[in-house]
Amino acid sequence: MAKTDFKSVAEYLATLPEASRTTLERVRRAVRKAVPDGEEVISYQIPALKLQGTAVIYFAAWKEHYALYPATKQVVSTFEQELAPYELRKGTIRFPLAKPVPTKLIAAITKVRVQETIALLVERQAKRDRAKKKPHASRNPAKPRPRPKTRKAR
Repeated sequence: MAKTDFKSVAEYLATLPEASRTTLERVRRAVRKAVPDGEEVISYQIPALKLQGTAVIYFAAWKEHYALYPATKQVVSTFEQELAPYELRKGTIRFPLAKPVPTKLIAAITKVRVQETIALLVERQAKRDRAKKKPHASRNPAKPRPRPKTRKAR
């Protein structure tokens, strides 16, 4: 996989070996089914699904595994038992290419990420709304500050 300036998920998948491509196509379908109104994009040179411009989940194929990102604390704790047979590292869930694709688990993980993403979007909007309500310094000038006292030279 020498090419790294992918323009679409289909283009990314086309560069993969057949076994990896077939596996990642199943992952892609599971993710798309979980977020039918999500937007497929290439971000960090790997496939991702965005909701309202914010990344929900990333997925990629490697030599001996494929991975989902990010594996947040909520995802890991919610699916602790289901994820036990898989390798978890720094926000990554690694699935071996040689094993069947756990599409139901991948869809469930994606749904939890959707909930997290929506909560993040709501929080961002609330922050923007609060910022709009704050009086701006130029619109509501405060009393002038007294000038600091200066010392007389000795």
